[in-house]
Amino acid sequence: MNKSNIYTEAENYILDIPKFAGKHTLEDTAKLLKKISGEPGRSKIIHVAGTNGKGSVCTYLRSVLTAMGYRVGIFTSPHLVTMRERICIGEEMISEADFVGAYKKVLAGIEADNHPSFFEFLFLMAMVYFKEKEPDYVILETGMGGRLDATNAIPQKEISVITRIGLDHTEYLGETLEEIAMEKAGIMKERTPVVYWQTGDNVSQIFAKKACELQISAYPVSKEDYTFLNFNNKNIDFSYRSIYYDNIRLCVNTIARYQMENASLAMRVLEVLLGKDNITPSDMQKGLQKAFWAGRMEEIRPEVFVDGAHNGDGIRAFLETVSQDGCVNNRHLLFGVVQDKDFHHMIEEIADSGLFTDIAVVKLKSARTADMKQLRDTFSKTGQDIVCYETVKAAFEAMISKKQEGERLYIAGSLYLVGEIKELV
Repeated sequence: MNKSNIYTEAENYILDIPKFAGKHTLEDTAKLLKKISGEPGRSKIIHVAGTNGKGSVCTYLRSVLTAMGYRVGIFTSPHLVTMRERICIGEEMISEADFVGAYKKVLAGIEADNHPSFFEFLFLMAMVYFKEKEPDYVILETGMGGRLDATNAIPQKEISVITRIGLDHTEYLGETLEEIAMEKAGIMKERTPVVYWQTGDNVSQIFAKKACELQISAYPVSKEDYTFLNFNNKNIDFSYRSIYYDNIRLCVNTIARYQMENASLAMRVLEVLLGKDNITPSDMQKGLQKAFWAGRMEEIRPEVFVDGAHNGDGIRAFLETVSQDGCVNNRHLLFGVVQDKDFHHMIEEIADSGLFTDIAVVKLKSARTADMKQLRDTFSKTGQDIVCYETVKAAFEAMISKKQEGERLYIAGSLYLVGEIKELV
């Protein structure tokens, strides 16, 4: 059997895990992690939780640290095309051979009556891989929560990061921002500073109180810490208020205004992590210029953008960017969403914006795809006409053929949709 076939076998096994994984605790994951990978390696860990912006913050951290000459491991989710995207060192995905090697080590260490979940299995594989490769830093993105997330099984970390809090996964994390914030605050640990986004007074008080209880330093970041300057050839120039250097002019390669927030949060993390003597404005500028995050207002063809907005806050940020994109011609939207998201409010926001000349709705390959009749009915209640497609391929081809010179096509609603589109192009 060649390596490619072994890799496919490993990937298929992991995809089948939801069918037989049992219930287990964070302590179980910690014990399994120690059993499989041994004592912690020398890599310094940056732990990132939050509702929106986690992936982007991780990317900005990686980009600047890499530009400064550090080797950086990163574990993120979900993937868009291949599972290997979740485990990287620098910009390079784990190889098929290393993926199989880590898979075999985890498989050999697990117990039949306490099998890790899909996410936990991949997290354990990532830690096995990083222990072997020993990058200078490892950036871990939580999956869904914080307190009980598998990534919180790590015994020690250098810094905790909490991005914007929003209402998502309410069936697991709580039905209010405060309840969700409590779960995210669970990644905060003794002797570990925390940097967090000031989502609102109530949420910020939760983080500040937790930091006080743990007697750790807390660094809030808010809209007061950055200022939009201008759009420059589909890039955004903005000013970041540094804790060491007053205001620094920075640039992000995107048209998404919400990335100023994520980039500013990441820069504050690096300032706290490295200290004034070890990071300069030039380091930030050079690193950010090289940053790229697939699926976040990404231009995949001229005037065709995909965005991973998949909840209420994400859609609002997406619509804010679209409203300020400078496009004077028609805008088209291709929308797909999964059933367990609050798509009713997402659709209301889209329809109320009045930004799109026409909207197409598509069924996703994922078993979690939303019911097309429900989507059609929800759009109908808003008075918005739509066209429905059974496949992403058919929908994309139809929308591309409809788009005229100078018009824009946006694709949003789900990272599953973004993944299918990127496979097509």
